[in-house]
Amino acid sequence: MAAKRLPTILPPLSINESMEVSKIYSVCGMLDEDEVIVVKRPFVDPHHTVSDAAMSGGGRIPRPGLISRAHKGILFLDEIVHFNQSCLEILRQPMEDKKVMVARTNGSFQFPAEFMLVAAMNPCPCGNYPDVNKCTCTPEVIRRYLCKMSGPILDRIDICVEAPKVKVDDLCINKKGMSSQEMRERVMGAVDIQKDRYKDCSIDFNSQLTASMIKEFIKVGKSERNLLEDIYKKMNLSARGYHRILKVARTIADVDESREIQKRHIMEAVCYRGIEDKYWGK
Repeated sequence: MAAKRLPTILPPLSINESMEVSKIYSVCGMLDEDEVIVVKRPFVDPHHTVSDAAMSGGGRIPRPGLISRAHKGILFLDEIVHFNQSCLEILRQPMEDKKVMVARTNGSFQFPAEFMLVAAMNPCPCGNYPDVNKCTCTPEVIRRYLCKMSGPILDRIDICVEAPKVKVDDLCINKKGMSSQEMRERVMGAVDIQKDRYKDCSIDFNSQLTASMIKEFIKVGKSERNLLEDIYKKMNLSARGYHRILKVARTIADVDESREIQKRHIMEAVCYRGIEDKYWGK
């Protein structure tokens, strides 16, 4: 449910983005007769039995796959560990390069694939780990289950959140949370800040920053720099992981409407990766 609500809090598609998405759906023959262009961000949620070709695209006359159909939208993989390993590894290049390359005997084809990957999974096959009183899985079974998520894929995921079992008291409380409209307003505020920051560049968002651009646009104070150095060493981060923490921290600061990245922003960004230590032992 939470994943399906993401398109409602993301910024509306711009005209250029709508045209890009519409071209993909037109090529796939998925535009309705009365639909001129796609105006809503795509939400694609394939079943875990999907084939590699369906995910990446292909065919005798190659067409965009599910990854490209999620362009400018959400690609939701429920129970991600049940997807074929080869199918998951297909995601590695698109998550970095924002495009899919399909090679066939009659040539190579390139399809756009700038999407937000959202995935869900249980902590173990029975779903009860780390509750030792209910979990029936052995440590080896849990290890094999979690190892289906490769290190390179995990390293490309910016935010990892544990969703613990909801208490019955919380279910009975009639407390209204933040609406999607209110969330979108906060998101749009951060988007406006980023667009103003990168108005003279070829990018719009923090997530699009390259390694060289990070040095130019993400500045931190001495104490924050020391904190980042300690985190890098203690968590044994890769260069990609380090840069992703910086970009997430910058985004958190933008949501807070803070010009400077503070320690609390860095620590929050780190906490979103901390679950890897708990479950994957990294």
